Amino acid sequence: MRILLVEDEQGLIITLTDRLQSEGFEVVSAEDGAAGFNLASSETFDLIILDVMLPKKNGHDVARDLRQKGIATPILMLTAKGETIDKVLGLKLGADDYLTKPFEVIELLARVEALIRRAPAHAAGVTNEAFRFENVSVDFRRAEVQRDGESLDLSAMEFKLLQYLITNHGTVHTRDHLLNEVWGYDAMPSTRTVDVHIAWLRQKLEANPRRPRFIQTVHGLGYKFIV
Repeated sequence: MRILLVEDEQGLIITLTDRLQSEGFEVVSAEDGAAGFNLASSETFDLIILDVMLPKKNGHDVARDLRQKGIATPILMLTAKGETIDKVLGLKLGADDYLTKPFEVIELLARVEALIRRAPAHAAGVTNEAFRFENVSVDFRRAEVQRDGESLDLSAMEFKLLQYLITNHGTVHTRDHLLNEVWGYDAMPSTRTVDVHIAWLRQKLEANPRRPRFIQTVHGLGYKFIV
C-alpha cells in the first residue's frame, strides 16, 4: 500500500512517515501542493493525506483538480482546529474524510485503515482497473464510466457508490451500511441520500430505470448489484 503525504511541517512529515512505515505502508511525501498534485497525477497511490494549508497550491485546489482530472484515490484531508468551513469545503471538493489538527497518530491510522478498507478498488473479485457489464464499462483508475462508448457524467459520490456496489456485487446492503461505507461514518447525509443516488445511477446506467436489471432493490432490506 502506497500513501502520498502532502504536508509542509517537517516534524509532522517525519512523525507520520515513521509511524506509517512501521505499519507496513510505503510513504512518499511532498512539501507543497504543486508537487503533491504532480505526484498524485503521475503515480499510483492507495491513499493521499493532504493538508489544507500548503505553499504554492492549497489542499482544496489539489483535491478539486485531482477529481476533475478523474483521479479517484481516497483523500484524507488535514484541517486547522475549529475551521469548519475547511472541512465542509474539502468534502464538497472531493475529500473522503478529514482530521482536525492537532490529532493523535493512532486516530489518523484508524482513518487511514478505514478509507483503504472501504476503497472499492481493493475488494476481491474485481480488478483494480476496470469492470464491464452489458453495454457499460467502468474504469476505476480514471474514474470514468461509459455507456455504448459514450462518457457518462457521474458525480464523485455516484461513482464511489457504483464502485462499492460493483466490487461487492451479489451482497445486499442496507441504506445505513451504504452510508457508512460510501459516505463515511462521520458524514451527515440521510438515508434518503442513498435512495436519490441509486435513482440517479439507474437513470444513467439502466436500459429501463423503472425495472432495473443491475442495481436492484431488495424490499425491506436495501440494494444489491447483480452481474
